[in-house]
Amino acid sequence: MAERIAADLVVDRLRAWRVPRAFGYPGEAIAPLVAALDRAGGDPEFVPARHEETASFMATGHAKFTGGIGVCLATQGPSAVQLLNGLYDAKLDSKPVVAIVGEDVSGPLGGAHQEIGLSRLFADVCNQFVHYARGPGQVPTLLDQAFRTAAATRSPVCVVLPRQVQEATVPDLQAYAAGVITATPGEPLARVLPHDVDLAAAAQVLASGQRTAILVGQGARGAEDEVLELADRLGAGVASSLLGKTVLDERLPFHAGVLGEAGTRAAAELMGGCDTLVMVGTNDPWTGYLPMPGQVRTVQIDIDGRRIGSRYPVDVPLVGDAAETLRALLDRLPDRPSPRWRATVENSVDRWRQELTERAAAPAEPVNPQQVLQELSPRVPRSAALAVDVGSVIYWYARHLELPVGVNAQLCGTLGSMGCALPYAVAAKLAAPDQPVIALMGDGAMQLNGLAELITVAHHWPRWRDPRLVVLVLNNRDQSGMGGGRQPVTDPGRRRPDVPYAGWARLLGLHGVRVDRPELVGAAWDEALAADRPCVVEAVVDARVPLAPPEPAFADLRGVFADGDAARRVREQVDRQLSVAAEDLV
Repeated sequence: MAERIAADLVVDRLRAWRVPRAFGYPGEAIAPLVAALDRAGGDPEFVPARHEETASFMATGHAKFTGGIGVCLATQGPSAVQLLNGLYDAKLDSKPVVAIVGEDVSGPLGGAHQEIGLSRLFADVCNQFVHYARGPGQVPTLLDQAFRTAAATRSPVCVVLPRQVQEATVPDLQAYAAGVITATPGEPLARVLPHDVDLAAAAQVLASGQRTAILVGQGARGAEDEVLELADRLGAGVASSLLGKTVLDERLPFHAGVLGEAGTRAAAELMGGCDTLVMVGTNDPWTGYLPMPGQVRTVQIDIDGRRIGSRYPVDVPLVGDAAETLRALLDRLPDRPSPRWRATVENSVDRWRQELTERAAAPAEPVNPQQVLQELSPRVPRSAALAVDVGSVIYWYARHLELPVGVNAQLCGTLGSMGCALPYAVAAKLAAPDQPVIALMGDGAMQLNGLAELITVAHHWPRWRDPRLVVLVLNNRDQSGMGGGRQPVTDPGRRRPDVPYAGWARLLGLHGVRVDRPELVGAAWDEALAADRPCVVEAVVDARVPLAPPEPAFADLRGVFADGDAARRVREQVDRQLSVAAEDLV
């Protein structure tokens, strides 16, 4: 029997935690672990990315799409630095990721080649969990602790494995030996419910409201039925954060769409007209689109008590699981629908949907990007997964793409880092090879890392049961960083070099479709979704189409509340304006 080394123990613990694959970029300091993964025969699989940053995005994408724990590998120095973007994405969107970093430092500390203080480098992004293995016997326990911490805190952690530790020979370790294994893989699930007194207080707030709005985030997944029952019982309107876009069916007549700068006018009007707000599993950063402080009474539900009240003043905080908490709350609520308010919301939603149709049909040179997403909407397979990048594409996704119930869509919602979509899509496809995957991105993200990661796609796709991975590239040639019609793009210095994205896909053995006329958009989607291999849809779109963020309702009165009589007078003025606005919306 071949002699076992500590790197083999790492593979054992990855298997014990049911990690299907680790993403990374190989190098000398992590070479023993990569070799051990190769010996493991694909259990778990090592997936080399073209860059450490995309490897960390893949690990985070795996966590987002599967609900599991993502794993990424890198070496010391600049390789470790490149992991930070994807790890911050995991931190800000509350996803568990374990980063395993190899270190190979010889010579005096402070002068070695590629030496970087890893503890300080990762301390913030990993919430101080940056632990070194000092000997092979520590490896199993340290990895169990890392996985358990990542799962329990829903955040990234870092384990540093010096190369000499990875290569060290280990004896047969007993599971109960001192300092060897002290944790059992798996995260124990707890039932978390608020106290009865808090539930009663929340029920009283909701029962007394006349115009209720519900804002759902990603934390409301699994509580769809309860949210809808609450909405019907109160006659409430519903909006979502970007990360919560897939929670509820956006075709519901009282669903106002996404809230925020990339969102809808209907959602802004919902927030401007409500007098009661329920926030479920959301930590949305677009606080400027929430109701004015003092306008509403607010109930917030979140499993993480640290987030309650961090974005917006809350009257009744409820710390608990969304579905369990809503069920307990519904048991205390009378059936008090508000048909007048519900009709107000539905009229607002109808007007907005008509406006969306008109926007998508507006002429552009050569293609209107809104039309590209509008045409995709009825064609999205019900079993699909979507990965969305940062840029103007996120505006069109938020407004124009109505997703079938059950579609899993993910984006870099809080960090907002460009270049996430294709790494996400690769992770989603590797996790479920029989599932169609669609990546939505701009030409900036494609040039940033997408052109390289198409090589990863070309390497893996022949093994996929369903070969469909469709990459949309909105090619507007604008590198000003503004786009969306905010500035003209006639200056050659601000025009991005025009790359034949569809042609590059064909060179890699993939399929490619270039769309430069509006009448070709629908056919291009049909061709891509019927292709026998991954496909790049290159849509040549007009950068002058305005992003047109919605105006926050009653923005001029935000933030003016003070204590005493002045606050009361302003509040009375706001209430009068809200009543007038509600009448006008009917």
